[in-house]
Amino acid sequence: MNATPTSPGPETEAPLAVDRLDTPPPPTEAPPTSTATPGTTTTEAATPPHTPASCSATPGSAEDTGPRTPAPGSAAHRSGEDTASRTPAPGSATPGSLGYARTSAPGSVTPRSVEHAAPHTPLLGSADSVAWGTPVPDPADPTVPRQHIGPYDSRPHRPVAAVDPLDDPDPQRAADAAAVENLLRCWVREKNLPAPGSTTLRVPLDASGTALLVPVRYWSPTGWHRFGAPALEGLPASAPAVDAVTAAALLSRETSRSEGTELVGRVADSTRRTAEFLEERRRRPHPHPDADLFLAAEQSLLLGHPLHPTPKSREGLSESESRLYSPELHGSFPLHWIAVDHCLLASDSAWTEQGRPVSAEQIVAALAEGLTLPPGTAPLPVHPWQARELLHRPEVRALLDAGLLHDLGLHGSPWHPTSSVRTVHRPGARAMLKLSLGLRITNSRRENLRKELHRGVEVHRLLRTGLVDEWQAVHPGFDIVRDPAWLAVDNPEGAPVTGLDVMIRHNPFGPGDDAVCIASLTAPRPWPGTTAMRSRLADIIGRLAERTARPTTAVATEWFLRYLDQVVRPILWLDGHAGIALEAHQQNTLVLLDPDGWPVGGRYRDNQGYYFRESHRSELESRLPGVGDESDTFVSDQVTDERFAYYLGINNVLGLIGAFGSQQLADERVLLAAFRSFLTSATGLGSPLPHRLLEAATLRSKANLLTRLHGMDELVGPVDTQSVYVTVTNPLRN
Repeated sequence: MNATPTSPGPETEAPLAVDRLDTPPPPTEAPPTSTATPGTTTTEAATPPHTPASCSATPGSAEDTGPRTPAPGSAAHRSGEDTASRTPAPGSATPGSLGYARTSAPGSVTPRSVEHAAPHTPLLGSADSVAWGTPVPDPADPTVPRQHIGPYDSRPHRPVAAVDPLDDPDPQRAADAAAVENLLRCWVREKNLPAPGSTTLRVPLDASGTALLVPVRYWSPTGWHRFGAPALEGLPASAPAVDAVTAAALLSRETSRSEGTELVGRVADSTRRTAEFLEERRRRPHPHPDADLFLAAEQSLLLGHPLHPTPKSREGLSESESRLYSPELHGSFPLHWIAVDHCLLASDSAWTEQGRPVSAEQIVAALAEGLTLPPGTAPLPVHPWQARELLHRPEVRALLDAGLLHDLGLHGSPWHPTSSVRTVHRPGARAMLKLSLGLRITNSRRENLRKELHRGVEVHRLLRTGLVDEWQAVHPGFDIVRDPAWLAVDNPEGAPVTGLDVMIRHNPFGPGDDAVCIASLTAPRPWPGTTAMRSRLADIIGRLAERTARPTTAVATEWFLRYLDQVVRPILWLDGHAGIALEAHQQNTLVLLDPDGWPVGGRYRDNQGYYFRESHRSELESRLPGVGDESDTFVSDQVTDERFAYYLGINNVLGLIGAFGSQQLADERVLLAAFRSFLTSATGLGSPLPHRLLEAATLRSKANLLTRLHGMDELVGPVDTQSVYVTVTNPLRN
């Protein structure tokens, strides 16, 4: 691994078999769900990751040579090549396990009848008011304080028919309206405000001796409410509406926390950037000319998380840097390169091509496009913003002065930021790069941690023990986007040098693969030829309804059922059969769409978001000895259950239901009933999540506003104390 790379450039390499999306579409009738315990599989020998030799020693070589087991029936299986992250070719296969019945409309299908929604379903936004004005719980405490359950009303209503504030022709006003709605949605969920009895929500502000009066445009059973501009109670009608910064200041005062000032600043930053994104994308709504379908989707998430107070805050990014590094502005840039003396290079790789191991150094050297290196060094890609930041860190400066690191500057073709900002993509490249980036984005500074690098490679090796074959025999349309290699720097004493770690991710998407993260799919954005904002989900459902001459609500319900079958069911299978729960929130979950827009598969991405259940430790260790030793991935079942219910249940599926409802595509009560029916059918998969979602009166939900006000970084500390969680009423419980 330490040898000077000789791999050819990307344009001359043999295609990576694991990364091409050429498997045939799934059969019309899905295979029956297996509940059998996975059989004994051959375990890949655990190859230790490369650690730097002494700086005075001759560099050695260490590569992962473990064999890959192709998925049965795949193109690679037939040809003898390796497979991973394989996406089925776009098709319109119908998931048989949900029982679709043909209607008279040509090409249309209708889901089987689902249970009727009860007249009153608990409101997810009815959260207990935990820890407002109280200290963060001690990390040693197993739980955070619980709340009393308040009143709720599950009936969605749309009392306001005025022009949507997101469509305001002034991008600053539209961005401010979006920011105000986010703050209010967070407050309703985390402060336990009941559904209003009228078209106005009253938000008491006891610390200020007043209240906010908020027009309710839509009240959502799952928490995706729509609000108009709030006013302060008691002021004349001619008084200006409360803007986002004022709302943030007023709500922060209710908490008596010193971090309120910091929150106000981040709300202002997020709102300003959102206005810039809207202005630019209204002027140029088309994708970047070089974008493939995947990149176009990644760069369309303009408003961000609908239940986060500062979804687009990026502290430390100047205006000129924002234009280069923001996916929302179609940013692109060459990478900054550093040459690392082999005695400092740390790396690991489980990447294989056509059965042959490929080191992380070889992969990166090919991506460097002919970069000239000093003798005895390896290339390391760095985000340009991070490179500037690193020059001011004493440890990095000392290594540069000692000649152990060499600053080579910008080089090569442009790369494009994806929705996470720090992961970069280049259409046609063999890999994506998850770079360290010290910007505080939403709740955290996004510098890779060494345990996360180990985790990505470990998961790839674990799947290759035969687990992926068992999984895809039942769910051929779903896989994990792999992170099978990494590069980093250790100091001469062998300790990691933070800020230089890079994860190498398979690029499984070809130019015709329509892979869309759910956050981008559901987010409103400008479109060519219209002044109105709408989501791609609304566009897809509208086109399908028009083409099939069916009601929008019927098409939306069928789309949702197919999504459950193609994306959610495989995730439940992996938890039930292997004890691996995925942090499958909407930005980590990709749905694969056929040319008409129907779900035909899915992908999960994120080397951070894995929970190995303690109850499955022995089974996982028998598959891959030493698993979890360096990645710190085993988590108690209690914490796993809580987080899995939030990320997959609340954030992903209930968030999708809320998007359907708030965008007037479907009745949320009908979709909640459909979800209950699906969960009932999924109880045999072995995951405890279906039972939990069906039976629990309350669920635990991450509280992004509280997390922000407590100044918590979600990448720091034990997994069970990285964020504030509150108790919310379960809308699935009758």
